[in-house]
Amino acid sequence: MSILIKRATIISMDREHGSTPFQGDILIERDRIKAIGSDLEAPPTAAVINGADHLVTPGLVNAHLHSWEALFKGRYDNMPLELWMLYSYPILGCTPLEARLIYLRTMLVGMESLKNGVTCVVDDIIELPGQSMEALGAVFDAYKDLGIRANVSGHIINKPFTDTIPYAAEILPKELLRRVNAAAPPSTKDYLDFTKEALSRFQDAKGRLRYVIAPSGPQRCTDELLLGAHELATEYGTPYHIHILETKTQAVTGREFYGKTLIRHLHDVGALSERTTIAHSIWVTDEDIALMGAARCSIAHNPISNQKLGAGIAPFRKLLDAGVNVALGTDGICSNDTPRMLDVMHVAAILHKVTSPDYTKWPTADEVLRAATIGGARSAMIHDQTGSLEVGKKADLVMFNTKTVNFTPLNDLRNHVVYCENGASVATVIVNGEVVVKGGKLVRVNEDAMLDELRSYMPAFQKHHLQVEAINREFEPYFAKIHRRCCEQDVGINRYSSSESEWRW
Repeated sequence: MSILIKRATIISMDREHGSTPFQGDILIERDRIKAIGSDLEAPPTAAVINGADHLVTPGLVNAHLHSWEALFKGRYDNMPLELWMLYSYPILGCTPLEARLIYLRTMLVGMESLKNGVTCVVDDIIELPGQSMEALGAVFDAYKDLGIRANVSGHIINKPFTDTIPYAAEILPKELLRRVNAAAPPSTKDYLDFTKEALSRFQDAKGRLRYVIAPSGPQRCTDELLLGAHELATEYGTPYHIHILETKTQAVTGREFYGKTLIRHLHDVGALSERTTIAHSIWVTDEDIALMGAARCSIAHNPISNQKLGAGIAPFRKLLDAGVNVALGTDGICSNDTPRMLDVMHVAAILHKVTSPDYTKWPTADEVLRAATIGGARSAMIHDQTGSLEVGKKADLVMFNTKTVNFTPLNDLRNHVVYCENGASVATVIVNGEVVVKGGKLVRVNEDAMLDELRSYMPAFQKHHLQVEAINREFEPYFAKIHRRCCEQDVGINRYSSSESEWRW
């Protein structure tokens, strides 16, 4: 199958053109870009798409997503991470979801993603009370049927709960501690064996789907697992995806548990490298940033989620200047509450303008576009395959109709995408050389039928989750006390608002 896009305006994000728009044609053969140029001729059997009045960009890469949260979309507000997780990632009371509901939950996220120009997701999956191969398979099945590119992980925590958050053993009543720690966490061997099976089972022949390795965080995993997972990621050539320093509580955690930051601890364990992607990276010190830059690692910056949970602001400019690869993510569908990357791009572009009066350090539209495309692909370690429009790369791209109100009047196309576009102009989406969105509509699946089926599950699910919430509400006053205690401490850096030292020339 061949596709020829004629007379389009192109932002390729390659080394030659970067984000500078140019006019041209794009020829796609099978799953790859065959040629980019002027007046290209279509093969006899090619489908020809008129690109006039359209902007073509690389597909957006969501570098950090939790589709697990989709069933809680629009449910919670005004809670910091540690309290919010009591309800969105409950400690007690969960029962396994049936595979079909997991499939529909994933489909909900994937459908909204594709229609808004996202061609690749890095979906960090946790299933409570534990993940099975069947549950993981339901996620892959949804992404396979939808036609999106997906890197899917098996999120793992292998420490007892009281060993993952500071002061928990001191503040929680003994009976709650007993109930929380009653179940033994999985061993390093359990996780690595599960991972090896998943790696062998879920790589599709077209290279569109892949399993990736994702220990939850340094404070939630043993050093043995942190290192063993990194060694396995190196052996299999996958990313190593991990959460670090999202909240001030986590900044206190490093000091209380290890006498050093969590970044330094991961470095000392031997798991900070170019294949490491750090989700969040808010409460990082200058020493942390230097270590990250030296390792050439990536961060997945989640500005909307971080603000909704009151977590803070990642040091965008310092990270870029240090040589850290910056990607963008939506984070969870309950902490955001959508997988729309165009929203994330807009917020990323404006949020950091309040962190310094030096406007030469503010993010540019070019930098935001890079983070959302080739930066995301680099984070997922597929930048040799996607993330930019180049001959030989996978044909993952988005066509925006520039005759819409979002592009009128037409000025700087980069600014229109970052500051004006909300997904309404997305006309065509191609993944792996296949048209999966046409005229703003999904091609492979019946969206209305999927939504109707998911809605049919919700009354029973929501009734059950109300009971789960009631069980976990017992923890809330104690977690609130931990949160307050951590926030009152001086960790040497302020990520809730611009610190005085940063608000100087």
